[in-house]
Amino acid sequence: MANLQSSDTRWDDIRIFLAIHRHHTLAAAAGKLAIDTSTVSRRLAALEADLGHPLFERTRTGLQPTAAAGRVLAAAEAMEAAHARMTREASEVETTAEGIVRISTAPGLSSVFVAPMLVRLRKLYPRISIELDAAVAARDLTRHEADLAIRSVRSQGAELVTTKLVTASWVAAAAKPVAAKLGTLTAWSAAPWITWDRDLASFPATRWVAAHVEPRSIALRTSDFPAQLNAAASGLGVVLAPVPYLERANLVPVRFAPGLAKAAEAWPADDLWLVGHRALREVPRVAAVWSFLVDELRRD
Repeated sequence: MANLQSSDTRWDDIRIFLAIHRHHTLAAAAGKLAIDTSTVSRRLAALEADLGHPLFERTRTGLQPTAAAGRVLAAAEAMEAAHARMTREASEVETTAEGIVRISTAPGLSSVFVAPMLVRLRKLYPRISIELDAAVAARDLTRHEADLAIRSVRSQGAELVTTKLVTASWVAAAAKPVAAKLGTLTAWSAAPWITWDRDLASFPATRWVAAHVEPRSIALRTSDFPAQLNAAASGLGVVLAPVPYLERANLVPVRFAPGLAKAAEAWPADDLWLVGHRALREVPRVAAVWSFLVDELRRD
């Protein structure tokens, strides 16, 4: 006998079967389901044809289930329960922008840009709570370690969606008094430098400093980018930083002689990407934060 998982068996047919089984007449089943009796009769005939067996015997007292009906009853009731659960869970799908959104981003971007803009997000969406995961290591969005990520490398994967936010060039910069005192650099090692620690030796900015600045000119190594910016703003030395950070950190580009121009052409440039999980992209709380970050970071 065919089973209830047949592609030809519809939930409407199963619903009619259960109503007849419980109420014993076509008229009573039709009344329960708020449809006409002819529709009930026609759908029952279609289901019996699909399964290849009669499900009810017509008697003077009504429709009586056959042995075939007894065999499929449990499966039909399981389908009914699954349908009820699906309907219940669908009704609970988020329809307003509220709840927790976890954002993964690098420490510098987190403290200089994302954290200060959250006051504006809160005014727009007071029922959204942000978890800001500021770490150098990238979180795995496919494992839901974060809802959204802001990254300098475009993420790949069928489960992910990305949008480009901005392209930012890096420059050598310092506090205004330091830049004025240095004047026009004729050698990169003529200035004290702030750079990344050895755990990020492969980072483009770290490689550039290693290639052009003598070790004796390194005043500070730290992979804490906000600490780099603060040290530079305090007058410790020169730092490589993306242009959008300069105004926020009260830094200015340092001047350099034409002989250093070729080396300066090798300064890094970053594309900044917003990344999300495809399954969460249209969830209201995530969609709201996605749109907010796009607007804010493209404006900055």
